[in-house]
Amino acid sequence: MRRRGVFLSLEGGEGVGKTTQIALLRDRLQHCGVDVCITREPGGTALAEQIRPLLVCAQQESWCRESEMLLFMAARVQHVQRVILPALERGQWVLCDRFHDSSRVYQTYAHQMPMDSYDALHRMMLGGFIPDLTLVLDAPVDIGLARAYERHNHEMRFEALDRSFHQAVRDGFLACAQREPHRMKVVDATCVSELVHQQLWEHVIPWLP
Repeated sequence: MRRRGVFLSLEGGEGVGKTTQIALLRDRLQHCGVDVCITREPGGTALAEQIRPLLVCAQQESWCRESEMLLFMAARVQHVQRVILPALERGQWVLCDRFHDSSRVYQTYAHQMPMDSYDALHRMMLGGFIPDLTLVLDAPVDIGLARAYERHNHEMRFEALDRSFHQAVRDGFLACAQREPHRMKVVDATCVSELVHQQLWEHVIPWLP
């Protein structure tokens, strides 16, 4: 019988290095003989990638909190049904750049949506589906934003929000990790990428076949 894969998400505020660390994890897992699927949110499927620019790029009209939450959830349901679940059923490891915890933090801690509203929507749409392991890359807000601005890409809608928003995001991730320490592991993202990777790998080792 084929063994189910492992669903691992990387989370954190802006500029903490998730993309770099996912690539390093992929390479090391593949070296260990693990079949890996890399994906991201919002996005991951053709339709969800069409939703992505509406959410992460600056728009002439700002989204109200409720509309934004529903757009993220629409992209996520498509992503889970079309990519994540099939990959797990094939026995692949899924490495996802952001997932449920990003929505929970950005929408409830930073945008101050009621937590109960988000949790109810998540249960209704996805049955409470969450990653097996979530690695939270943590860095002070000023360091993360400085790194984010160095990227000079067009997906800067969230980076442009004020510092208090980003502090709420950081605080939210740390609060979630404190509440779910069995699933969410916090890693210091201020050191060089090789040391960050080694911290992450220590949490991955127990999941290796």
